[in-house]
Amino acid sequence: MTSPSAQKLDGKALAQSTQSQLKQRVEELKLKQGRAPGLAVIIVGDDPASAVYVRNKEKACEKIGITSFGQHFPSNTTQAELEAKIATLNDDSRVDGILVQLPLPDHLDAIQALYKIAPEKDVDGLHPSNLGRLVRGEKGLRSCTPAGVMRLLASYQLSIASKKALVIGRSILVGKPLALMLLEANATVTTAHGKTPPEQLRELCQQADILCVAVGKPNLITADMVKPEAVVIDVGMNRIEDESGKKRLVGDVDFPQVAEVASYLTPVPGGVGPMTVTMLLENTVTSFEQRFL
Repeated sequence: MTSPSAQKLDGKALAQSTQSQLKQRVEELKLKQGRAPGLAVIIVGDDPASAVYVRNKEKACEKIGITSFGQHFPSNTTQAELEAKIATLNDDSRVDGILVQLPLPDHLDAIQALYKIAPEKDVDGLHPSNLGRLVRGEKGLRSCTPAGVMRLLASYQLSIASKKALVIGRSILVGKPLALMLLEANATVTTAHGKTPPEQLRELCQQADILCVAVGKPNLITADMVKPEAVVIDVGMNRIEDESGKKRLVGDVDFPQVAEVASYLTPVPGGVGPMTVTMLLENTVTSFEQRFL
């Protein structure tokens, strides 16, 4: 086996440098406006993964000086109670960004909850107004994970225009907005998903200059599926148990194999994940600036 040739797209390092810049922006805003930007993250229920994500977001807020207005509700919270809290946060002048942590408990309607967030405070970029601006190519708050992917590609000065890009996954959180952002950057974009036949998926992968995978299936993408020298973006985060019984985090891409074929590759962890949180922070600061400056 030859040594891996792919260069890692280091999202952790980029996140640290970006957050340092955001911290400076926050300090300047505090001097001008008398307060820091504020972010309210709403979590309902006791989903362990969601709790970890929320803690990470709150720690990141504290690190750069954003005021955190965490809202933790029990799993039996009603739709009316959730929407009433969102309405209160919409009217709270201290809050510049609102995020509803998904997934919500089954009895709650996530789409209706997201609709209730004021578009100018929708720092997750999921309100129809912000998604519509993305479709139209207008400025607006962008979905955090896809925006993080685009920032990562830009930081390594990787060419997107005229490249064949394949996005595997069509979720509203990642797949759809990422495809639109790549299209906006003048890539020729194809979208594949769970209903794409395996042989067709393999063929599409082998043609892609930029391969983005966001489906939640460990090691779905193997070396024989990847075009030589392709740029591979792994958005997947899957907890698996190895032979010794130890749990570890892996992506949707077989990293050791694909690293021998690709030119650039995001690791898991340390690739896209840190950029997701960072873009949430940036959206919050941007929302503050747009509302008050």
